[in-house]
Amino acid sequence: MPLALQGVVELLVVAVVGLVLGAVLLGAVWAAGGFATLGAGGSLHLAGQVWLLAHGAPVTIGSVAGLRLDGGGTVTLVPLGLSLIPFGLAVIAGRRIARACWRGQFLLPFFAGMVGYGLFAALVALLSRTDQVSVDPARAALHALVPAGLGALVGGWSVSRSLAAVLGADAASWLQRTSQYSRWAGSYVWAVIRAGFLAAVAAIGAGALLLAVTLAWHWDRVVTVYQDLGTGAAGDTALTTLQLGFLPNMILWALAWATGAGFSLGAGTVTSPFASTLGPLPQFPALAALPTGDPWSLAPGVLVLPVLAGLLAGWWFCREGENHLDDWMAIRLPLRWFTFLLSTLLTVVFIAAVGSGLVALVTWLSHGSLGIGRLTDIGPHAWQVFPWLGAELAVGAALGYVLGPWLEREGYRSRVWDAQGEEAPDDGADERRADDAARTDATPAPVPAALRGGVTSGSTGAGATPAAGQRTATGSSRVLVTPGPRQGAGPQRGATPARAVASAPPAPGGGSTAWSRGSRDPESAERGREEEGQTGSSRREEAKRRRAQKRSAKRKAARLTVLDREDEG
Repeated sequence: MPLALQGVVELLVVAVVGLVLGAVLLGAVWAAGGFATLGAGGSLHLAGQVWLLAHGAPVTIGSVAGLRLDGGGTVTLVPLGLSLIPFGLAVIAGRRIARACWRGQFLLPFFAGMVGYGLFAALVALLSRTDQVSVDPARAALHALVPAGLGALVGGWSVSRSLAAVLGADAASWLQRTSQYSRWAGSYVWAVIRAGFLAAVAAIGAGALLLAVTLAWHWDRVVTVYQDLGTGAAGDTALTTLQLGFLPNMILWALAWATGAGFSLGAGTVTSPFASTLGPLPQFPALAALPTGDPWSLAPGVLVLPVLAGLLAGWWFCREGENHLDDWMAIRLPLRWFTFLLSTLLTVVFIAAVGSGLVALVTWLSHGSLGIGRLTDIGPHAWQVFPWLGAELAVGAALGYVLGPWLEREGYRSRVWDAQGEEAPDDGADERRADDAARTDATPAPVPAALRGGVTSGSTGAGATPAAGQRTATGSSRVLVTPGPRQGAGPQRGATPARAVASAPPAPGGGSTAWSRGSRDPESAERGREEEGQTGSSRREEAKRRRAQKRSAKRKAARLTVLDREDEG
């Protein structure tokens, strides 16, 4: 089968299966005695209208119960739960199409299938039109492409795990031609996007938890509404199905309520943890679970949920180890405390902006109108959710990023980064090694090995020569090896640092330096006892002096590396 034809067939199957599922459900309700005034034909028309509404197509209502509406009402409140049906079916179709394509061929069957899907939606809009309800065919065709197109793209990507295979663009080769700083920037941006996505998912999960708790707490009210309606088995089935269709909407409404922004249930109404102004509500069982009484009593408990979502995102970003913005600032600015605060502030703002932006987008989709009376403003407003949720995610992300090392049971002192953004030996560890070396007959102190090239600062044998472009600066009892331009790949998680700093001269004989707790002579033992007798104040002064010398050497190495890169550029 040609690829274009296969794309059309796969997506038409998606459209037909989704429409048949809705028709079977409404047909079962009609057969059980529901929709008695509609009949079999009216139930099929209703199935087509609901299918179009699930794709986001606006449905125009001309009259209700024989009463003509002035100017007509437009239903734009999309049941997102029903929208997941064509989206999920399109994911399966996208996977099947991707398996039949070679690399870069996915777009041909994709666009062919989109054309067929849009034409099918326009045909359904024409066939489901009645005197009371109608859908514009052009708008139906365009809106139907959104869930189906996104689902097909997600399915194609899930097979290859590469946008290059789906879109035909080789991004990997392009990234290889960029500079090291560009790759660092790309890694940082991608880590921020993933952290923001995690914050959005965690926030939506908190909204689902809040909805489940309030439904369980007010379950007696929900059952009372069912009993008052008295619709029988058929009506209860249709009503429950309708509520399941709006379940994602209600989860997003609960999240908007937890952020403090709240949501509307009609023009001029609002419900939030700080205020509640509601008018007469429709007999919808799930709405009986709305909190009543003083909303301020619930505010402290619910406002912490988005903060916890931000804390999770900040912790994840700390574990990912891709904060190259902090690395770049540490190179450019000498004040480490200032660069840490500034980079942390900017990073949590970026994460919060991504997370709150994604949530604001889906809350915008959950908002709409029923087109009747004052029910023209239902759901949260995205422009209110974005600042509220953004502020709460930023606070949580800052806490998660700062507390991340302690949550991992390791403090910041266990990972010391030099001015170039690479991991340096711990000051305390270096001092302890120097003290141990003074107590032994082995003069040299331990020298960490460099990651790239296998170079040790005290080696003079084969393989110990620094790579081309590296600058070696030696001073009194100190050896510093710095990488040349574009040779370091930046600090990565689990990677050994590319710079080695030691406090001892090379070992004689050309071998690598090593230290041992070997045999002691009387003189070394006496020196050890003398050092153990030093006061605590002298030890602190010596440690301060060593740290000052080390910081000076790091800043000098950073300036030399920057000058080398600028000269080569």
